[in-house]
Amino acid sequence: MIDPVILQQGSDWRAQAEVFDEIFFVFLALGTLVGTIVVAYTLWNVYKYRDDGNRSDEEFDAPEVGELPTGQGGPKAKKLFLSFGLSAIVVISLVIYSYGLLLYVEEGPDNGDEGDIEILVEGYQYGWAYEYPNGHTERGELIVPADQRIDINVTSRDVWHNFGSSDLRIKSDAIPGDYNENWFFVSSEDVAAQGGEATYTVECFELCGPGHSAMGGQITVIPQDEWEEWYASTNGTESASVRPSGAESGALSGVSA
Repeated sequence: MIDPVILQQGSDWRAQAEVFDEIFFVFLALGTLVGTIVVAYTLWNVYKYRDDGNRSDEEFDAPEVGELPTGQGGPKAKKLFLSFGLSAIVVISLVIYSYGLLLYVEEGPDNGDEGDIEILVEGYQYGWAYEYPNGHTERGELIVPADQRIDINVTSRDVWHNFGSSDLRIKSDAIPGDYNENWFFVSSEDVAAQGGEATYTVECFELCGPGHSAMGGQITVIPQDEWEEWYASTNGTESASVRPSGAESGALSGVSA
């Protein structure tokens, strides 16, 4: 079994989307390679066994449909053994490789001593509520830190919904009375590339009523220190996604100091 930890290099965690991209391109590359070899070999046999009128029936050893090799060590037996052997190596290698990557997607990266941030995501007609470990609840906007795995438990209080973000390529059913686990990760480099605050659109991907199309939201990823400051200011209350801007946050810090 492949340990999911080996799939993360140091602190460079890989998002689920990156893992699926890698699996797709590896299968695409190998499929293209195998397809090219098969087509080339087929064309070579077509040329080799072509009827050019210069070969007698006794000299023509063409393969027959459904023919199996007989005897030990014959040329046809060697070809069959080589073909099955190479196919088995390729298939088994792909199974082991894919299983290891899917374990990483299932279990997520190891946060070490930092621990995970577990957030309860509850869908309702027609919005999303996010409950943090300290009991604080945000509506409409999920605020999380960069460089840390975010574990989400998705459920619903009324009808079936589906919590997802196409930008982060995460998607989980929100079913009343049931909890579906998922996780995502955004690096500080991605946050810096968006000007110090990365935003990702949240949608409901399950038709849930007349207001389904308006059931959206946002995931906001900010630097770790900013998030810790914001999180410390919450006290188990419920917010409607009113978060002070950078300037306002600095002003509040000056007052508290």
